Amino acid sequence: MQFARSVPALRQHICTAVAERGDIASQSLSDQWQHLVLRPLSKLPEAGPYVVVVDALDECDNEDNVQIIVRLLAEARSLKWVRLRVFLTTRPVVAIRHGFGQITNTEHKDFVLHDISPSIVDYDIKLFLETELQVIGQRWCSRAGWPGAEAVMQLVQSASGLFIWAATACRFIGDGRRFAGRRLETILRNRGNATAAPEEHLDEIYVTVLRNSVSADYTDDEKQEQYRTLKYILGSVVVLLSPLSTLSLSWLLQSADDWVGQALGDLHAILNIPEDPAQLLRLHHPSFRDFLLNKDRCDANFWVDEKQAHQKLLDGCIQLMTTSLKQDICGAGAPGMLAAHMERSLSLELQYACLYWIQYL
Repeated sequence: MQFARSVPALRQHICTAVAERGDIASQSLSDQWQHLVLRPLSKLPEAGPYVVVVDALDECDNEDNVQIIVRLLAEARSLKWVRLRVFLTTRPVVAIRHGFGQITNTEHKDFVLHDISPSIVDYDIKLFLETELQVIGQRWCSRAGWPGAEAVMQLVQSASGLFIWAATACRFIGDGRRFAGRRLETILRNRGNATAAPEEHLDEIYVTVLRNSVSADYTDDEKQEQYRTLKYILGSVVVLLSPLSTLSLSWLLQSADDWVGQALGDLHAILNIPEDPAQLLRLHHPSFRDFLLNKDRCDANFWVDEKQAHQKLLDGCIQLMTTSLKQDICGAGAPGMLAAHMERSLSLELQYACLYWIQYL
């Protein structure tokens, strides 16, 4: 869809390809790539160049698919007339490094972010912070010039070259609304050792966001209960094998209504929580998962034992299947009949339980 929208000349060729193979969505990745991308591209009247951007390939759930995708992207060199370039971003996980190792005859250039000059990265982060904070300031802070050049530079130093730190900080500050200034002061006050590793600075911002979600007005018992609730829900979120909505996750965790969405209401800085509880819940960045599951990095109040998180989701899957599955659940009417609309008969959380319980076990 994005290809057809960005390159109008491709639209008719892609439509024709879909009409020829109505079942293409169920075919292999290789068939889809050949039929929907390479063949339509080969029919373009202009050589280009055209650029395909693949962002965060490491977030693909299936490692086998990751290697297949890398190999298929490399097949772009088979296009004799059209010049196609692929811009791919990823963390250097084993599956992706192995995938590139299998295509040694393909020209590719690697750019490692850690090798880029810190001054260039800091300048880009400074521009980002100035732009984001200007918008926040115009909306919630009446003082002209807020927050000032000195505060921005302190934030740049705290980011330690990590855009995800800067983005998380801006979301956290903006979510404070009329308390945006107070949240900025919280971040600046919590600045750790300037010489600490970038990972430690990222951990600090995550801890700041999590602690701030637990009201200081709570009693000690209420705080402990909120800690347990957040650990339970966040632990489930980060070990999900496929995204779920807050509503579906609430049912999977055996709680009615949108319990998950209500509990995570103050964590928009680290989670993408749609207003519609039926829409999928996602992490803003996979580094939060790494942080939450690492006992040495995470605050003890929020650290998640991955094995226990798997056990709780397994229990939820088994319980949900036990209470919800029944004979002829799709209403097919007779043995051997194909259920034409199976997904309509099974809720998203029940589909998830049936698919993934064994992996948690």
